Amino acid sequence: MTIEVNGIAHIQLTVANPRDCLPFWEKLCHFLDMQTLVKGDDVIYCIGARTGILIKGAPEQAKHRSFNQDQPGLHHFCFRAKSKQDVDGIHLFVRDQLQAKMIHGPEDGSHFAPGYYSILFEDPDGIRVEVNYVPGKGHFGDAGRLAQGGLGPASQYGEDGLTN
Repeated sequence: MTIEVNGIAHIQLTVANPRDCLPFWEKLCHFLDMQTLVKGDDVIYCIGARTGILIKGAPEQAKHRSFNQDQPGLHHFCFRAKSKQDVDGIHLFVRDQLQAKMIHGPEDGSHFAPGYYSILFEDPDGIRVEVNYVPGKGHFGDAGRLAQGGLGPASQYGEDGLTN
């Protein structure tokens, strides 16, 4: 027996620099049509679009540790956009309004999934956030690896995408 989940309900991130990170995340979430549910000195929790994002300041004894995506734990997470135009609009917002560090602007990533289109940026603590759009059913669609007659699971994943 299997159960199909209904997405991810919320993500909680701990930041070393809440003074800069909390306003960054609240502005980003509001731009993504989410609303603030909790707002305190060291916490912000925004909900909407079937998603919740909670950002909390690290305890004093842990604030000296900076985020490193290559250490065990979170590497990055990705919001799913409804169109390429939405990805472009979010890109302009995070670049111009939030002055986010851009890892890459809008680009084709079809080596990851058919029609994959994304941006990648960092919050003030260096936590990486991606926004992508994949048309149709992605890997489950006709051109996807998991479609009937598709290539099936890849044996490798990296900068070159999915490969065997």
